[in-house]
Amino acid sequence: MIKHPDFVITPEIKIALDLDTPVVALESTVITHGLPRPQNLQLARDMEKAVREAGATPATIALLEGKIHIGLSDEELVRLADSESTLKVSHRDFATAIVKKADGGTTVAGTMYAANMAGIKVFATGGIGGVHKESAFDVSTDLRSLAEIPTIVVCAGGKAILDLPATLEYLETMGVPVVGYQTDEFPAFYSRESRLGVSARLDSPKEIAEFARAHWNLGMKSGILVANPIPEADAIPAAKMEPIIAKASAEAIEQGIHGQKLTPFLLGRISELTKGKSLKANLAMLLNNARLAAQIAGELGGRKKGWAI
Repeated sequence: MIKHPDFVITPEIKIALDLDTPVVALESTVITHGLPRPQNLQLARDMEKAVREAGATPATIALLEGKIHIGLSDEELVRLADSESTLKVSHRDFATAIVKKADGGTTVAGTMYAANMAGIKVFATGGIGGVHKESAFDVSTDLRSLAEIPTIVVCAGGKAILDLPATLEYLETMGVPVVGYQTDEFPAFYSRESRLGVSARLDSPKEIAEFARAHWNLGMKSGILVANPIPEADAIPAAKMEPIIAKASAEAIEQGIHGQKLTPFLLGRISELTKGKSLKANLAMLLNNARLAAQIAGELGGRKKGWAI
């Protein structure tokens, strides 16, 4: 566990890590940039509750006054949810937030970095970033982080706004295992289907934990992407989502929206076009992923269970 002046780890997380009990990292850009009020705060609370109910300790990660917090109090969750001036923090943005003593929500990549520094090996999110359709040069840092940071990332696939074939090709090139949880098909965020495959199918949290130990004990340094399809009751068929995503993407290009502003714009516009159905799906997948991540963390354990990294 890291001891560094820029990190603040709650006593609860310290005890859990010292005792080698399950801990699940949770991102905070979904609170600060991903969801509208008041759903953002409710979701943050519900994800922590879901992790606890599945037997693990939640560690929501964010920056507050330039400090990297591993674990947040409810008051700190409220502060993040209500703020209108938080930074979106990926790798390149940590120093900016620290120097400016700013508040910030950590992206998938940012959360993976901080979680790994703290010794947390399992992380739950909604969907990873990847290669954008609007520009082949717009590639999320999430992909590089998956190639370099040994963390199990539980998601509902790649965000449906992405070029998913290109995203999977990048992950293959970088040697990142893409594990389908109880599926042979890579899920597409709001949808269970994408017509794209995964590199391995595993059907239980125990199998995923065994896979991770085998991967890391061979000396592999990459993360492991666990693609957990959205529950059927909350899924939106890909055929319905594709024209909506295309419309939102065209509007982004027309308005010159790119970089860190692109994903929030697209997700917000898609929610408008689906009359809130995509937002409901997003909430359902996040909770579903939090539960699975906690189950995996329980099976993985810590170094006493035999993983090398």
